[in-house]
Amino acid sequence: MTALDLSSPVAVVGTGTMGQGIAQVALVAGHPVRLYDAAPGRAREAADAIGARLDRLVEKDRLTGAERDAARARLTPAESLAGLAGCALVVEAVVERLDVKQELFRALEDVVGDDCLLATNTSSLSVTAVGGALREPGRFVGLHFFNPAPLLPLVEVVSGYATDPASATRAYETARAWGKTPVACADTPGFVVNRIARPFYAEALAVFEDQGADPATIDAVLRESGGFRMGAFELTDLIGQDVNESVTHSVWQAFFQDVRFTPSLAQRRLVESGRLGRKSGQGWYDYRDGAERPRPHTAEPADPPAYVVVEGDLGPAAELPALIREAGVEVREKATGTGGRLVLPGGGQLLLADGRTTAELGDSVHFDLALDYRRATRVALSAGTGTPRGTLAGATGLFQALGKQVSVIGDVPGMIVARTVARIVDLAHDAVAKGAATEEDVDTAMRLGVNYPLGPLEWGRTLGRSWAHALLVELHRRDVTGRCAPSLALYRHAHAVDATGGSRP
Repeated sequence: MTALDLSSPVAVVGTGTMGQGIAQVALVAGHPVRLYDAAPGRAREAADAIGARLDRLVEKDRLTGAERDAARARLTPAESLAGLAGCALVVEAVVERLDVKQELFRALEDVVGDDCLLATNTSSLSVTAVGGALREPGRFVGLHFFNPAPLLPLVEVVSGYATDPASATRAYETARAWGKTPVACADTPGFVVNRIARPFYAEALAVFEDQGADPATIDAVLRESGGFRMGAFELTDLIGQDVNESVTHSVWQAFFQDVRFTPSLAQRRLVESGRLGRKSGQGWYDYRDGAERPRPHTAEPADPPAYVVVEGDLGPAAELPALIREAGVEVREKATGTGGRLVLPGGGQLLLADGRTTAELGDSVHFDLALDYRRATRVALSAGTGTPRGTLAGATGLFQALGKQVSVIGDVPGMIVARTVARIVDLAHDAVAKGAATEEDVDTAMRLGVNYPLGPLEWGRTLGRSWAHALLVELHRRDVTGRCAPSLALYRHAHAVDATGGSRP
């Protein structure tokens, strides 16, 4: 099954930001495009807005004048649904209400031909449920574009329970012909991106609710240590707190209130207060004129230790001894059968976040996970009530000597980056094991859909087969709600052995 021929008309129903973006993508690809909106005059306004965006593409040398003129000539506002007769594909981008979408597609079935492909751009509703209202649900598929559709490459191609494989293939190949990167996924709550991304927001909110750190500090650690493009608080402000919370609530409900997807009370209160983010002028941050952006907590300068002793295998932090040597601090090595750690001259130990609290370890400091310790510009530390000041100062000075800014946060098990990455890795394995998508498509979706620095399964491989599972086991012991309990899929992955009985890499 191949992509739609460029001569085939494509229709978009709903002319908001997403509808206009999808129409522009199909138009620039070369299709005749018809726009329809139930509100009188909206389709004409949308066509004019798309024309203005085509003008800007010409100004940026992304289209020639002739290409723009040809595209404009292919764009037609439709006065009624009847004007969509003869289209080969209709993509819906109307309000996220099941009854509205079902009514629309029932009406479309009376207008379009039997060979017309019908698609919904829903991000939170069940494709199966929307298509269940149709006489011929086999031709119904999800085409979930990401906003802004002309710029973001990812399209989730979602097969509902009754979707014909040929329809899904045609939708997939059409999205690829439009210059997009499609991923095939099953109709599970949140599809791929909105399902696996929930911990990125949830763990940041959990750290905040536990008074481990303020939003500015959490965001800075996620960016500067974790390698994420944006922190969770600034990103939800950009998305809209109401929109982000709605998706979280939808996924939670669709999974029968699975505790792993429980919404945040702190975010609920923010939405109730009307602080929805950039669009309302206030969210976690203040965007009003003259408002100052809060700065992350950054520790004052401290002296580095004269030396450190490396004991055991530091795992994901294995590059630290080389960086410490390069900074001019003596490194001594001691073989040990126990877990890896750095020991300061006074006996205090530095351990990579492992899901335990620092308070239970005595004279210790935890340091957070970094995507790349050499390139990271900030590292978070946490100390317990029993940690001597000298140990925290030595740990702070050590990382400052490596050129890092240091943020000291509360004694939160798993800290910030480590717990976030472990939970994302877990949900990725769970999604693959349950047939939501392939490993390759999961990694592609998370890199392109939400700009993660690595796909979660790729990230898990770099951290070691058992790392995420071990950390989540410790977190679960300290939070018995089950929110952080590792999935069966991650358990199997962590304990997998090859045919000879040895652990797989």
